[in-house]
Amino acid sequence: GSKLKGTGVRFSSEGTQGHPREGTRGHHPQEGTHVHFQEQLHDSAVMVTQDKDGHFLVKVGFLRTQYKYEITFVLPLVPTLEEDICPLPVPNPNLRVISVTPMPEGHSVRCEYTASKEGVLMEELLLAGHGPQHIKVTIQARVMGKGGS
Repeated sequence: GSKLKGTGVRFSSEGTQGHPREGTRGHHPQEGTHVHFQEQLHDSAVMVTQDKDGHFLVKVGFLRTQYKYEITFVLPLVPTLEEDICPLPVPNPNLRVISVTPMPEGHSVRCEYTASKEGVLMEELLLAGHGPQHIKVTIQARVMGKGGS
């Protein structure tokens, strides 16, 4: 398996319903308010592919509507962009880039994603370096209803 480390999906703390479990204080304090989703999404949680034009498609597993998620994925090194890349402002209420961190194998991108409606949803973000080049990253999420209906 050539699955990249550093990918994942979890609830954003704002969208988490319920309360943090008692007794988690001593173990992983930063994880107390997050619901981790990996158990349900397994390894197919986040898949990154690159097309012939150099743009990326990030496929995210099943999400629920009306929840906010934090999605983390790793983009491989892009020669045209150099080390320093940053998100370009794209007016999108459903997708917000939190951080882009350089790593030996590429860039780790963290973004906040709001699953606004059901279906297969496509949201775009643009990343740019110092030059005129930029790359397009499309996040494709499969979103289901809230359940219980």
